[in-house]
Amino acid sequence: MSEYLLVIDEGTTSTRAMLFSPDGSVAGSAQHSLTQHYPAPGHVEHDATEIWERTLSAAREMVEAAGGAEAIIAIGITNQRETIVAWDRVTSEPVGTALVWQDRRTADLCADLRQAGHEEMVRSRTGLLLDPYFCASKIGWLLANRPQVGEFGERLAFGTIDSWLLWKLTGGAVHATDASNASRTMLMALDGGCWDEELCALFNVDPAHLPRIVDCAGRIAETDPALFGRAIPICGMAGDQQAATIGQGCLEEGDTKATFGTGAFVLSNSGDKPLRSANRLLTTILCQEAGKRSYALEGSVFVAGSLMQWLRDSVGLLVSAPESEILARSVPDNGGVYMVPALSGLGAPHWRPDARGLIAGISFATTRAHLIRAALEAQAHQIHDLMTAFEADGEKWERLRIDGGMVANNWLAQDLADILDLEVERPAMVETTALGAAMLAAVGSGIYPGLMQAVAAMRGEVTRFEPRMSESDRQRRLEGWKSALRMA
Repeated sequence: MSEYLLVIDEGTTSTRAMLFSPDGSVAGSAQHSLTQHYPAPGHVEHDATEIWERTLSAAREMVEAAGGAEAIIAIGITNQRETIVAWDRVTSEPVGTALVWQDRRTADLCADLRQAGHEEMVRSRTGLLLDPYFCASKIGWLLANRPQVGEFGERLAFGTIDSWLLWKLTGGAVHATDASNASRTMLMALDGGCWDEELCALFNVDPAHLPRIVDCAGRIAETDPALFGRAIPICGMAGDQQAATIGQGCLEEGDTKATFGTGAFVLSNSGDKPLRSANRLLTTILCQEAGKRSYALEGSVFVAGSLMQWLRDSVGLLVSAPESEILARSVPDNGGVYMVPALSGLGAPHWRPDARGLIAGISFATTRAHLIRAALEAQAHQIHDLMTAFEADGEKWERLRIDGGMVANNWLAQDLADILDLEVERPAMVETTALGAAMLAAVGSGIYPGLMQAVAAMRGEVTRFEPRMSESDRQRRLEGWKSALRMA
């Protein structure tokens, strides 16, 4: 008897499969790390074959743990956004490496397009800014710089990671992407149901190479029976930040969440009409059900958890992520040290791909604990910059719901509340990206009639953090951050 929802949660540094019961409880999890390749400064690549093989391995582990494919009601997929894969439709093999959302190699191309006066058209149609973060310039770069990509002609397919996984899961039968992921490509208008011809022409992309755009919930496809022993319906699909927003229950206009993963991403539900930002925030599709769209205003920070990973793996200042909380608590303050984590440029609201990270204020009195504390404090500083931009656009936060592995750190959660001067709410299960995909699959498979009912049934208890920092200490911190930011 079917009793579980299987979620594929494909991230930037790892891929994971999770089993959810219809009440939102987790029955199992399998996770495998992914290799990031850095062939040149500003270049970040993935091996799409590795992503598929490790995702399939994790999914098979969970199918076995469930007692076989008969126990799986439906599959939900959520994924790192803006990463682009090219593959051969005939062999289903990738053509070269995937370009990751962090990749900055198209910064000059985006600058040229801005100089030529194209940004206003792009922004008005897509809600996005001309930045290498998004897919369109990456596809243009692949076509111009990898001759083997252009040689495939009609056999060539492009897609974001959701589309790549869907293709492989269906044995090459379905080439589709959901509306939330499509809205991150810079090739679809926010009010359009298909790819925009003028946008595609701007980046020299043939729409015939792109996937079909579908709802986030519904019977999207079925898996190849050979993969798991029977065909399993795929009933939910969304980009990771949209899925986390749904998992946090941000279904009412004004509800706001921040996810701290590799980067940090703030989304605020803006209802059924796209809100155009005057402060360099992004407008994006939150969800599409039965052809009806809801929208969100988004601020994207490029470096969050990846900063702690860099401090651990490349610099050797940390042994493990939990150690960061112990070190932050071991000193009374940051000792005058500020860290600007622009390791791959600055995202919203600055949008400076040329910015580079720095550490300011070090002295002989600076210890390892001060550096780690400064790294954690940088997260609240970056989110405060976003909060200021959201307020300037008329979106004042009443509270902030946080999630992602990084916020298991209680010190960080409290620091966010202190610097934002806002109630911060953390769910018992901080991996709400996967939960949101489970909710979509639950709705798409008919377990619940809509997302409101799915959220009511599947979202658990929360912990609240109230601000307790004095106004003078808050302003001192923010002034120190602004000074360091100017240097970067």
